[in-house]
Amino acid sequence: MTAGTAVQRAPSREDFAALLEESFLSHEITEGSVVKGRVVAIEKDVAVIDIGAKTEGRVALKEFNGPGREGELAVGDEVEVYVDRIENALGEAVISRDKARREESWVKLEKAFEANERVTGTIFNQVKGGYTVDLDGAVAFLPRSQVDIRPVRDVTPLLGTPQPFQILKMDRRRGNIVVSRRTVLEESRAEQRSELVANLEEGQVIDGVVKNITEYGAFVDLGGIDGLLHVTDMAWRRVNHPSEVVTIGQTVKVKIIKINHETHRISLGIKQLLADPWEGIAQRYPVDAKLKGRVTNITDYGAFVELEPGIEGLIHVSEMSWTKKNVHPGKIVSTSQEVEVQILEVDPVKRRISLGLKQTLQNPWEAFAEQHPVGSEVEGEVKNKTEFGLFIGLDGDVDGMVHLSDLDWNRPGEQVIEEFKKGDMLRAQVLDVDVEKERISLGIKQLGGDPFAEAGEIKKGQIVTCEVTEVKDSGIEVKIVDTDLSTFIRRAELARDRGDQRPERFAAGEKFDARVVQFDRKARRVQLSIKALEVAEEKEAMAQFGSADSGASLGDILGAAFKKARTSDDK
Repeated sequence: MTAGTAVQRAPSREDFAALLEESFLSHEITEGSVVKGRVVAIEKDVAVIDIGAKTEGRVALKEFNGPGREGELAVGDEVEVYVDRIENALGEAVISRDKARREESWVKLEKAFEANERVTGTIFNQVKGGYTVDLDGAVAFLPRSQVDIRPVRDVTPLLGTPQPFQILKMDRRRGNIVVSRRTVLEESRAEQRSELVANLEEGQVIDGVVKNITEYGAFVDLGGIDGLLHVTDMAWRRVNHPSEVVTIGQTVKVKIIKINHETHRISLGIKQLLADPWEGIAQRYPVDAKLKGRVTNITDYGAFVELEPGIEGLIHVSEMSWTKKNVHPGKIVSTSQEVEVQILEVDPVKRRISLGLKQTLQNPWEAFAEQHPVGSEVEGEVKNKTEFGLFIGLDGDVDGMVHLSDLDWNRPGEQVIEEFKKGDMLRAQVLDVDVEKERISLGIKQLGGDPFAEAGEIKKGQIVTCEVTEVKDSGIEVKIVDTDLSTFIRRAELARDRGDQRPERFAAGEKFDARVVQFDRKARRVQLSIKALEVAEEKEAMAQFGSADSGASLGDILGAAFKKARTSDDK
């Protein structure tokens, strides 16, 4: 070797270590990452994959297959795998093709979800509540309700076939994806409906085929798009169920009433092709006219009566009976019954006719007033007791009321009403009949004479004889002799002297004199006092037997007065 020739030296140990370190850095592998590897061998059902950095791992061949991804793996193929661990107990890397595909798929799916784009997937299994869908490695859940627009009984034809889906929900932390096939179908259908709706116009008359019947109407196929024929638009008359007018498969001529271009809903009508029976309705059915009709429907608030085909009126529950106020209409009339009614009101704009049933019958209060004038006597059963009186059932299915104040002349009504019970038969006098307010006033005490009217000329200051009827702690109940007047004398009015104001001094049946201190016929009030009588007698005795300068004592004066009174009694 010449002097000018460069001499190559073998790499030192330090150089080799640096080169090895550089090699490791250029192929850095971290756990939890996706890396590219090469298939170096296939052993039975396992593929050996070199992921670089002198590291190999084993992956089951089944992870390279799947729904829509059938194919053979060969030595030398380059694949992406997920690194779980760089080295296990055998010195091999723990890698997974499924996890790599899932990670890659999640990134794509998140972008599609954010952009609201459809994704392609394959239904491959059935689970509780729905199905599982393979989205190129990521497994999503397809709820049963999201498979199709209408319920699907057999999903077998859809298995293993790639098809578009819409992502409804994603949760990477929990690994949950929810997709919908129904949304995709609805969008496609909406596009088709838009084209069909664009060719239709409101007011257009078109033929259609009855596709489905519900309680509220029928769906009619107009050639690729359905329209709703509501039950109220099938005929001018009342239709209880759509099956009365149309049948499934029937071809019908309908008129397009309304088109909603946003929701693609089309409203149809058949009755709009016929003459409107409500034209000139006010002239055909004048107010107060009476006519016959047939009951077609009964509700909680009244009954509908058909006057002619397509024309119905309502008898409100308040216009059904004069006396049955809180009774269901079904207990007064029945369906298909022919009834006579009176026209109460006609509203052509709202298409309403108000009818009256009770107006065709005589007002029972008018009939009662004709048969039982004021002052006449009636008899009836006690229907109810209230805090203000008795209700008595009378002829004509009407009730009369006896107020508390009309139960007894002398005793308070609150006390007297306790003597009556429901079901008692009573006689009463008619006091007043108010036909407009539907009220009949009765009186029981009026059957007997008015004690105030029969009391004669009783005046204030008069001395009357009384008979004790009841002794109480606060006074005594008394009755004026030879009259039906009763009153109460308070303890303070029983005597002039306080020591003698004791009710127990008196006994029932005992008679005594008292002075009338108040007598008011209008107010029906009489007030008696023994004290007032004694004071008056004392004044009279003072006037006759004593004077201011006579020197006689009060005992002398009263003694002389009593002596004179006894002498008069003896004579």
